[in-house]
Amino acid sequence: MSADRPTLPPVRLHSDAELARDALSAPLFARAARLARWAEAGVPVGVGGELLEERLADAVDHLGLAGDEDGAGYAAEAWQLAVDTGLVEIEETEEPEEGAESAGDGDELPEAATGTAAPGEELSLLTSGSPQDILDIWLGGMETVLADAVAPDLSDIADQIAEGGELDLDAIDWNPEEEAELLDGILGNLYLLTALNEDPAQAVPLPALAASMIVPDDMDEPTDDILEEVSEAMMRLDDQFRVLQPIGLVDYQPVDEALIEELDEDGATVRPAEPLEDEDVSRYGMVRLTPLGVYAVRARMLDAGVDAPAVGDLTDKGADVLLDALPDYPEPLAQAESEQWLAARTPVDAARDLLSAARGDDEDGPRRRLACQQTLSLAGAEAEPALREVLDDGQLGGLARVWLAERGAADIPEPSQDMIFWLTVDTIAAQLGAAEADEESAAELRGLVEGVVGQHNGFFDAAWRVDHPATSDVLEAMGRLHPDKKTAKEARKAAFKARSRQGG
Repeated sequence: MSADRPTLPPVRLHSDAELARDALSAPLFARAARLARWAEAGVPVGVGGELLEERLADAVDHLGLAGDEDGAGYAAEAWQLAVDTGLVEIEETEEPEEGAESAGDGDELPEAATGTAAPGEELSLLTSGSPQDILDIWLGGMETVLADAVAPDLSDIADQIAEGGELDLDAIDWNPEEEAELLDGILGNLYLLTALNEDPAQAVPLPALAASMIVPDDMDEPTDDILEEVSEAMMRLDDQFRVLQPIGLVDYQPVDEALIEELDEDGATVRPAEPLEDEDVSRYGMVRLTPLGVYAVRARMLDAGVDAPAVGDLTDKGADVLLDALPDYPEPLAQAESEQWLAARTPVDAARDLLSAARGDDEDGPRRRLACQQTLSLAGAEAEPALREVLDDGQLGGLARVWLAERGAADIPEPSQDMIFWLTVDTIAAQLGAAEADEESAAELRGLVEGVVGQHNGFFDAAWRVDHPATSDVLEAMGRLHPDKKTAKEARKAAFKARSRQGG
């Protein structure tokens, strides 16, 4: 495997237009935009741009949250997001000279006000800008929300604020870098699970996600201490995902509070945790990245220098780049990538480029040719001339005949025995790596090996003579995979002959 292959599987992204619509409809972002428009007449604000008490109440009413006990908190969060993203801008008010009136309509600002907020330049981009403009603004807001998600709850530790208004981080056992790194790791694992899942909309149980960051890979049975760490991480994540959901980053089903033990200030149990009698693990919390969340996490990875491919990235790349990457893609995404690549070219030109890139005696050659064959299976009949051009090619003639036969083409020359056996070895060689890493792939390859041996009498007598760099490796693998002991022994003998013939 070449060293520059992606370490992350690709993801399928929604279009920028779809993602921008998702951003605009995210509850927190939508409220921020509404409050920015509400500030058109100018809104007096305090230090840091926060809404004063009376205007906060007006904001709650404007958002239709007057009947919600958390309405003031929602409005304050939305206003702060509007400030942080530039949807509103703050103009600080100079101290008026004694006897002078305030600027504006003649009304004096409230005593606590230090400035006036009005719609910012970014607000107009939500209606007149491009989808990417909207996503850029949303991404800025998302970073603010991520910072909020890892911040400590100062309402519970007010007595630990040091003199002079400085926060004693040691006293509250909070390390901002560690907290941010942990959340980044969790989002990275969630991104990876989303990319690998055939159904990206499938949610992940919160215990499994927490365990993915804490339980060592080589630990068969978690210890009590590890389980306690997982439980503590779950509670932190529960709080953080509640913060991240309103910005549209995740869909989250919170932990059922009945399952959480409630303690008093002295640590005594006030309410015991309800046992999970129905084994419904979803009550411990379920989370998934939204399409907007996948886009956001990938954008952060790219900014950090991580290779995080997406379907469509290879459309403007050469056939060599495509065939090098496709073997590491999950099958549905490999097909989607191939379809987009083919759509950008004429069938015959695409086929010629693919066939040319598939040649080679190097270790990755079989994988490239298998990827070429799979990509060409999606090409239209117009590609036929390119396939006929390589019928006499020792490396490509076999797969060209397969392609033509599958389409019912006429006048397909019979392949030689050498070509048949070479294609067989090449096909098995292409799948050896996947079979070693994945049990399902191993089962498929085992079935292929049994079928090949069953179709050809005296297969091993001819196979060891095949002039292919991977012949001995393939025959050894067939000896390991074939369930019949006698046949497996024949394969190992043939592998020995092939290695001797190749000078190994």
